[in-house]
Amino acid sequence: MMAPEFETARNGPSFQFTLKGSWTIGASKVIETQAKQLLEEAVGAKQVAFDLSGLERLDTAGAWLIDRAGADLKSHGVTIDYQGVTPEHQILLKEAHFRTFDEPVARPTSAIVDLLVDVGSTMVMVGKDIYKGVDFLGQIVSSLGGMVLHPKRLRMTSIVYHIENFGLRALPIIALINFLVGCIVAQQGLFQLKRFGAATFTVDLIGILVLRELAVLLTSIMIAGRSGSAITAEIGSMKMREEIDALRVMGLDPVQVLIMPRLIALLIALPLLTFLADLSAIFGGLVVAWAYGNISPEIFLTRLKDAIAINTFLVGLIKAPVMALVIGMISSMEGFAVEGSAESLGQHVTTSVVKSIFMVILVDGIFAMFFAYVNY
Repeated sequence: MMAPEFETARNGPSFQFTLKGSWTIGASKVIETQAKQLLEEAVGAKQVAFDLSGLERLDTAGAWLIDRAGADLKSHGVTIDYQGVTPEHQILLKEAHFRTFDEPVARPTSAIVDLLVDVGSTMVMVGKDIYKGVDFLGQIVSSLGGMVLHPKRLRMTSIVYHIENFGLRALPIIALINFLVGCIVAQQGLFQLKRFGAATFTVDLIGILVLRELAVLLTSIMIAGRSGSAITAEIGSMKMREEIDALRVMGLDPVQVLIMPRLIALLIALPLLTFLADLSAIFGGLVVAWAYGNISPEIFLTRLKDAIAINTFLVGLIKAPVMALVIGMISSMEGFAVEGSAESLGQHVTTSVVKSIFMVILVDGIFAMFFAYVNY
């Protein structure tokens, strides 16, 4: 394969460059040098002709350099002509056309104005998310109504599969995390309350804090990170491969086929996981209270029975389905928003987890204020 080179023929102010060899990316350094030499030899020319009939090979890199040299000569008032151009070379020269871009004009900015713009943009995005959320909730209610009227549309196989995936397979990590948190709360409670001679109140602290807040909050956060991201990735991948469009073409509702089984599975799995998280966290507190605070299991359970009531337990379970609905909706909406690139998929999976965790904490705070207000 011949190295890239060119020959020059001059006739007064007219030049003809006959290009030979292989002007390809494999010889990028050489063709760059040849292009510079070509421009140097064309100084003072009025008309330049490029003869490409002697080329052995040409790719987009070579075509771009040839076109760049031509564009540079045109900018100096030189007339350019191409000779011996095959149809293949013509396509390459057209597609690899050298382009220049205007540099954006830097505008004076103010830190305060930029901050206000960012705040305003964020509020607009929040408003759009709320609008989309209400619209998506309406689609879910509509699909649920269709399932109630036509029970055959309920995809039990898919629901059972997702219950296993979201619930059973998440149980070990959920139980471990809550067990460790129960241990930590018990250890810190004992350490702080011993100063006041009230170490036994650690049991009250563990029971109330775990049942009302910690168990459901930690479980929801773990599910948002584990299952919510999976939902967004699955639906986003289907959106990228146009499988969702294929469902619509077949006359199937993507919300009913894809979203409802996952949402129903979350609504079932999250309360069950919350209940098991309660047991794990209390057991962790019991172990630490026994080993670290000399509170026997009998005393711990007796004290726990006096410290909590049925409403303490129900508060956490009441929150769980709402948390599941929030996680399922956000994950599904972000999945449907994925566009046709891997970067978009990664961004929406990240956004799904962040939004889900934020909303879980916000909803938990709203519930806390509501139950405090109604004294429940």
